[in-house]
Amino acid sequence: MVADKKSAYELYKKGVGLLEAGDPAQAALVLEQAYSKEPGKASICEALGRAYFNYGQFGEAQIYFQRVLKIDPSNHYGHFGISLCLERTGDYRKSLGHIKLATAMSPKNDDYRKAKTRIEKAIAS
Repeated sequence: MVADKKSAYELYKKGVGLLEAGDPAQAALVLEQAYSKEPGKASICEALGRAYFNYGQFGEAQIYFQRVLKIDPSNHYGHFGISLCLERTGDYRKSLGHIKLATAMSPKNDDYRKAKTRIEKAIAS
């Protein structure tokens, strides 16, 4: 058996391509291989979070978004990802805290503002 010689970057690119093509389950498998080679890369963790989220695995997605923040606490997308995971699992109050941080870090991002409004409405109802 020949060992896989693909670099973490090659695996990352392939995984992101699968994610963009609408195959999050396959993307997660490939991105897990990239992560095993370079677990300290925020870009790989973020892509894994997106893949698991799009596959409906919100707990697993949240783990990878948390790893993004461990690597780079100022990563607004990591807060956005955690917020969406918490929203999907019904934890609106914790979700609001993360979306507020993401919005404060990137105030012109329409996706963040829309999510913040949606979560605030869910809490109010």
